[in-house]
Amino acid sequence: MSRVGKKPIALPSGVSLSVDDNNVVTVKGPKGSLLQPVDSDISVAVEDGSIQVSRPTEQKRHKALHGLYRSLVNNMVIGVSTGYKTEMEIVGVGYKASVANNVLELQLGYSHNVYVALPAEVKVTAITEKGQNPKVILEGIDKQLIGDVAAKIRSLRKVEPYKGKGIRFVGEVIRRKAGKTSSKK
Repeated sequence: MSRVGKKPIALPSGVSLSVDDNNVVTVKGPKGSLLQPVDSDISVAVEDGSIQVSRPTEQKRHKALHGLYRSLVNNMVIGVSTGYKTEMEIVGVGYKASVANNVLELQLGYSHNVYVALPAEVKVTAITEKGQNPKVILEGIDKQLIGDVAAKIRSLRKVEPYKGKGIRFVGEVIRRKAGKTSSKK
């Protein structure tokens, strides 16, 4: 059996799961609700306060889908109960971030400001403290959407390896290069 797929998912209090006839899983909790269509071969059931995902055969395709849908349902349960949060920092002289009406405005050393309109499901906060790099904090219940938005923001100014300037995740380690050295003879 799949090691990931056979693990039961604990169902926290206040979170409910339902599966309709078209095999669409709906998870509702205090932070909201999420939908996920599941392959017709994979079955999802609630047993004794935990969620069990099972597959019909030992085919390679079924094994792959078993672990995949178990992870997706687990991410949905965590999202509607506690939510997800991603922190990014902007490193560079003159680099700034601000938020107005769920639109992120970034000054990244270009001749113009960069505006990023975010989906309504994602809550964004920009923090600028004196002596610190500006931070952008993304919060929401959908892990995949948070990751997509964070990747889009990061792609606007990737971290370069010589000075370390750009947009990075908090705690991310950047491999730095030495650069040129001038020889005097």
